[in-house]
Amino acid sequence: MKHRQEEDDLYRKFSKHREEENRRIREEIQDEWERELERLTNRFQQEMQIKKRRPDSELGALTLRHQQERADLEKNMTLRRDKKKESLTRKMLEHERAATAALVEKQSHEMMELIQERRSEYMAESSLYLDGEEAPPYPARAPAPQPPLVSKFHIYTDPMEFSDVDKIAISVAQEDQKTFTDLVRQLVGRCATDVEKARTIFRWITVKNLNNIQFDDNLRGDSPLGLLRGIKHGTESYHVLFKRLCSYAGLHCVVIKGYSKSAGYQPGVRFEDNRFRNSWNAVYVAGAWRFVQCNWGARHLVNAKDAPKPGNRGKSDSLRYEYDDHYFLTDPREFIYEFYPLQPDWQLLKTPITLHDFEELPFVRSLFFRYGLYFSDPNTKAVMFTDSTGAATMRIAMPAHMQSSLIFHYNLKFYDTEGDGFDGVSLKRFVMQSVVGNIVSFRVHAPCSGAFLLDIFANAVTPREYLTGEPMKFKSVCKFKICCAELQTVMVPLPDCASGEWGPTKATRLFGLVPITHQEALVFAGRELEIQFRMSRPLADFMATLHKNGVDEKRLSKYVHQNVSDDIVSFYITFPEEGQYGLDIYTRERNGPSAIHQNGSTEKEKHLLTHCCKYLINSSKRN
Repeated sequence: MKHRQEEDDLYRKFSKHREEENRRIREEIQDEWERELERLTNRFQQEMQIKKRRPDSELGALTLRHQQERADLEKNMTLRRDKKKESLTRKMLEHERAATAALVEKQSHEMMELIQERRSEYMAESSLYLDGEEAPPYPARAPAPQPPLVSKFHIYTDPMEFSDVDKIAISVAQEDQKTFTDLVRQLVGRCATDVEKARTIFRWITVKNLNNIQFDDNLRGDSPLGLLRGIKHGTESYHVLFKRLCSYAGLHCVVIKGYSKSAGYQPGVRFEDNRFRNSWNAVYVAGAWRFVQCNWGARHLVNAKDAPKPGNRGKSDSLRYEYDDHYFLTDPREFIYEFYPLQPDWQLLKTPITLHDFEELPFVRSLFFRYGLYFSDPNTKAVMFTDSTGAATMRIAMPAHMQSSLIFHYNLKFYDTEGDGFDGVSLKRFVMQSVVGNIVSFRVHAPCSGAFLLDIFANAVTPREYLTGEPMKFKSVCKFKICCAELQTVMVPLPDCASGEWGPTKATRLFGLVPITHQEALVFAGRELEIQFRMSRPLADFMATLHKNGVDEKRLSKYVHQNVSDDIVSFYITFPEEGQYGLDIYTRERNGPSAIHQNGSTEKEKHLLTHCCKYLINSSKRN
């Protein structure tokens, strides 16, 4: 109640200050308006006096000009007033946010002191002092920032481990509470560990969807939604609210300020102003400081239109609340890719990095870490420079358990102009994506000097899901800026084959086709070529199409043949001339669904075929 009174006093102070400042602006603008209007009127009267013997038409024109000048003045004064109010509002909001954060800091400290005092009394009365064999008690004072000794993986491996406490958070979020004490007791009353306490608070904030709450204009602090009035007025952020709730739950928590690679950021951008300033939390649980980003962890409610009204839990079982678990207790070595604190100690790294190092780190998203991806080359940077031929290669490594399910895609466009074509050809055809083992490579060949933006996407689907032909949603995992200072070699686009990766890995992953003769995506051949696969399971039909820049596909169809003998599939290609070719291979399961989408056979008697894989072939007499 003491804290509520302090907050009420602070908000009354905010309101009074806003009223005074708005009144001051109104008076200043009114005074200025009256002075300018008087000056305009005097000038008009003087001109009328001079021209009073002139024809009525001239006097009428003068009157019209005066009326227009008065209208322009009124419009300009209104714009100036609005601009002043906007600037003042921004400054007042910054001041109010700082004052609110300072109040929450003070109140959080007081609450932690009170809880520690009561905890000590309880333990003394109950003879609960721990002996050396038990886990140490929660620290009475906030420890100094230090890197955690164990990773998030050692605390939990699957978010489903929190299914029970997550349900509590979702249930509590559907009700409204009048005090923070009531709210926190409902959230953490059944939690067994400090990690579970932090989890329920994190999930409550991500579920509550605070940005979409409808507030009354006149909120009292003792009303249910008055509890969240700081969110309504913009004076309290998710991070300050998380800290407040943690203190009521007896958890040490800090708000950390710094830079983030947030909306609008692109690789290569320098952090030279306040454009990408951000805040986040560290909470002390499981014996160490750990990062939490409630704002980025919050996602939308699936079937949001069916969301239950406060007090009505009827439909809660049919709803699925999405959130991003990556931003709960994120490991420092992953967090540093997106967030850079102003205080180096709060990187929680054994060896802190500089702001320049942070700018050079590849621009990755949470999905990158969710899939367990990493860069096989430690020299991979946010900005990659091409060699003299205009080539640069980005390599991403996959964990073994994800190799059979990860599908990658990419997009290439000019960095500054957003254009995605060059001389009428898609820039995608200047990128060669291939998979060898656990490494997926993207080799970019810049068609001209300049800067390009490579966006790499991924999705985890089983081969069976892929073969259904249902549209797949790809989400960005990382982006790179590709810089080509000069180009000494004229680059031509890759042959116009089906989109996606090159090489036989896709055939093995989807259809169990094992390459016998050619394991790499790039093949060097003479005027003839035979490519063989071994089937690990029965497949029905096969088809191959040949592509070459500047040559119609139908003209090349007679140069490709295939043969199936037992479990061996052979493709025979003769090349009508030297040059670079692309070979698309299609097939389908013998008894599986007929599926696809990309350049399947158009003959009515044939089943639709699925794209299986493709090769890039350089044909030359010398090979």
